[in-house]
Amino acid sequence: MSDSESAPNSREVTETPEVEVEEQTKGDGKMTMEERKAKMQQLRAKMRSSALANRKSVIEESAKAKVSVRDAARLEKQRKLAEVLRSKADAEERGEDVERQKNWEWTIEENEEWEKKLARKARRADFEFHDDAHAARRRYKKDLDQLKPNMADYNRQKEIALGLAPGTLAKSGASSSSSSITNFDPSGGLQVAPTTHQQRLAADSLYRDANSLLYADSKPSEDAIDRVVAKINQDVDKKRKFSRKRANEDEGDITYINERNRVFNKKIARYYDKYTTEIRASFERGTAL
Repeated sequence: MSDSESAPNSREVTETPEVEVEEQTKGDGKMTMEERKAKMQQLRAKMRSSALANRKSVIEESAKAKVSVRDAARLEKQRKLAEVLRSKADAEERGEDVERQKNWEWTIEENEEWEKKLARKARRADFEFHDDAHAARRRYKKDLDQLKPNMADYNRQKEIALGLAPGTLAKSGASSSSSSITNFDPSGGLQVAPTTHQQRLAADSLYRDANSLLYADSKPSEDAIDRVVAKINQDVDKKRKFSRKRANEDEGDITYINERNRVFNKKIARYYDKYTTEIRASFERGTAL
């Protein structure tokens, strides 16, 4: 009895301090009203700061999204201008010539190409209409600037015509220079005499003269056809959107719908204006009978 009865009592004795400790901790964990208010203010301050930070980030992202390509190009142009002005100011402080220092960055070939470009631009600075031949020549020159020959295809045809191994001209760097077009002189004979029938046909097809009987045997590629169609569509669209004020257009009321109607109205006015001027003025005043 002593052992069995003493065991529950010992458990009760050991459990009583734990319950008291838990009650004490619960009592200590209770917050007063002032502490709760302070805690609430801290939470509200954190929420307010996080909301402001989120709003600031959203505004920055929307501002970045509004910057278009044109604005980016404008900013880049302003940045380059600022760099140029800064370099000029630094060079003036050191007593150096800015233009001379800038010209050191260009090679002789680049300088010659730039001078040719300026000369070509000066020749084409006359935008007035002289005659149809002049306008056609200007158009031809402008289209010729956009022409990009296929040097790889040309070198391949030239290799067949000269009897060279495939890839010879490409390996020698002829495709990257303009001399590959003028290296061969058909009047002086082939560099390598065409021995096979295929080479003779290739030579006759590539270098034709006035005595050649070959005609309309070249089949363009699909890419070349697409480029021609795109160029034609571009010209048609540009012509459709073209509009300018004529130099001989009379100022005043617009009484015509097109150029042909304008000329017709001008002819009619030449003969009948002296009879209809008073009638038209009365209609405009609202006093016509």
